[in-house]
Amino acid sequence: MTEIRTLADLKRRQEEVMSRMRLRDRAEDPDSLVQVKVAMATCGIASGAKEVMEFFVEELDKRKIDAVVTQTGCMGYCFAEPTVEVTLPGREAMVFGYVDTRKADEIIERYIKEGELVDGIIPQNYNTI
Repeated sequence: MTEIRTLADLKRRQEEVMSRMRLRDRAEDPDSLVQVKVAMATCGIASGAKEVMEFFVEELDKRKIDAVVTQTGCMGYCFAEPTVEVTLPGREAMVFGYVDTRKADEIIERYIKEGELVDGIIPQNYNTI
């Protein structure tokens, strides 16, 4: 743990603690939040899933969208990596393939915020993760 020497250090530490508390509180009732699961198996990581996950984490926070972003293993769609499963509260999960940061931005703006379907949905023929 870093030493607190100034008021700015204290404020930074306070924000870190508050952020962890918010994350824990949100995790208790995930069905009330947008859930984003990024496939992070070897094929996903090789295709850029790490950058996609970082983008979702940063952008959902910047845009003040209550969401939980997690990583998962293989979804079985290696041909369409990086793949992302998005579940809106009260709706069925949707899996998107070939997701880069530009597609992730479109998913946030059109699907998560507006509820519009966007290109790249993989037909549902699996059980959710």
